[in-house]
Amino acid sequence: MNAIQKILLNQIDLSDETFSVNFMPDLQGLRSSIKAIGFIQPVLLRKEKGHYRIVCGFRRIWVLKELGVFEIPAMVFEEKEPSDLELFVLSLQENLTTRGFNAVEKAIALQKLIHRFQLEHSEVVKTYLHLFSLEPNEKILNTYLSLAEMEDETKRFVLREEVSRSNIRLLAQMSSEDRMALLPFLSLLKLGENRLREMLTLLSEISRRERISIKEVIDRPDIQGILSQKELTPIQRTERVKRVLMNLRHPKMKQMEEEFDRKRKAFNLPVGVSVHHAPYFEGKGLKMEFQFESTEEYRTILNSLSELVDKKEFKKLIESS
Repeated sequence: MNAIQKILLNQIDLSDETFSVNFMPDLQGLRSSIKAIGFIQPVLLRKEKGHYRIVCGFRRIWVLKELGVFEIPAMVFEEKEPSDLELFVLSLQENLTTRGFNAVEKAIALQKLIHRFQLEHSEVVKTYLHLFSLEPNEKILNTYLSLAEMEDETKRFVLREEVSRSNIRLLAQMSSEDRMALLPFLSLLKLGENRLREMLTLLSEISRRERISIKEVIDRPDIQGILSQKELTPIQRTERVKRVLMNLRHPKMKQMEEEFDRKRKAFNLPVGVSVHHAPYFEGKGLKMEFQFESTEEYRTILNSLSELVDKKEFKKLIESS
């Protein structure tokens, strides 16, 4: 490698991404820094016939081109010295010390080690996973390789929502068409890590059970009807959609819900009083709620509730809960 040189920007092949693992780069901070204090760290290039290939410094070069700079300081490797794999690893190590990688960039890097540089899975697990602070595990490698194969829209969703490895694996089991249908659906709901796993699992199980695509499940009129209700909060939409999916996945639960409603209506609760079973019948016992605005209302409700004890319909509801 020669000393630092000034290289014209138009001599650099900006389309060659052999050594790039960038995805959704945030250039604003870098742009502000270069504007304020100038260009400090030289990029790494490799000399090729008639042009230069970028080894490390893609983001810096993009910003400099945007700012109208015509030449940049660079350290240049001669043609075929060292190998492409050695330069790729050098690029990874330099980036790791300066900015680190997001989940998708790790996936792209691992995919290139396997497919572009033809390394065995076992070697990547043993030698390279630790570079990305990942446990040396074949399952983890396969998780990131599956992420690298996903659509850019799905990758952006994974980064934006900080999707876990286990949920990435659930997404990987779906077709591209299903994932693309899933993204706008998920954006209308309020899903943390566990809720997302629950939703993906329900959709996959219903899809297999009914032998239809996940897209067809999501497109059901009852689900679309919930999603179209703009007055609902994301949390309310999530709960209502989950209830529909639970009924689809567990038809017996729907029958239980209908039977519970029938028994509840049979003993005519006073106005302002409601009775609830455990969520999704995953537990025993009942919960009763009531509201009032005056002591007189409170007394009336208590009197009405005390009379429930002698109603056989109420006893049947308790016994079946």
